[in-house]
Amino acid sequence: MNTPFDPEPPAARRSLISWLRASFLTGLVVIAPVGLTIWLIWSVVGWIDGFVLPLVPGPYQPDRLLQDWLGLDPATQVNIRGIGVVIFLVFTVVVGWMAKGIIGRSLIRYGESLVERTPVVRTIYSGIKQISETVFAQSERSFEKACLIEYPRRGIWAIGFISTTTKGEIAARGNSGAPMVSVFVPTTPNPTSGFLLFFPADDVIELDMTVEDAAKLVISAGLVYPNGKDPTQPPQVR
Repeated sequence: MNTPFDPEPPAARRSLISWLRASFLTGLVVIAPVGLTIWLIWSVVGWIDGFVLPLVPGPYQPDRLLQDWLGLDPATQVNIRGIGVVIFLVFTVVVGWMAKGIIGRSLIRYGESLVERTPVVRTIYSGIKQISETVFAQSERSFEKACLIEYPRRGIWAIGFISTTTKGEIAARGNSGAPMVSVFVPTTPNPTSGFLLFFPADDVIELDMTVEDAAKLVISAGLVYPNGKDPTQPPQVR
């Protein structure tokens, strides 16, 4: 236990500890993003392999084919991670190619007609289909722009994402028929959950930052600003 009368450690020792501490923190900053990215990709690939490979017949399993091709002992375990991803990609491309043809479209319409007759399944299928078409549609973006809104009350500002211009009954009945926009307000640090709000177009301030930069700002809880900009500096006047 140190007391006020104990001699102070030498300056060289203090500088060495400070250097080690700074180097360790710098190493964490470098290693953490790379390591987490590799771990996430490795986990996703393994999850897809675990889902796809059991559907492949036994004689056509990649490890079995590799054992036969190399002449290895059948007891030898060969684990080729990523083959399931390749099979999934090829299968998806083939299904998409077939779905564009006349026969494929006919089969899809016939299958959907059967689903529409099933009370519970049709609700689940229609919801998943609408979400998939919105997320994976190549002609439209999920969100148009990032914006700034006063939420949950006046004087408090929140980041939001403009999805579409409000249409239909909501546009006709809300805001006395004046233009409105659909704004998704994400939560921190999980931006996949949030609130869907309908704002008058005049109350929404569109931001210059991209949707990706705004998402980073939300996920980091305000610690990562776009392009390293200082939030205390006033915006440049164009």
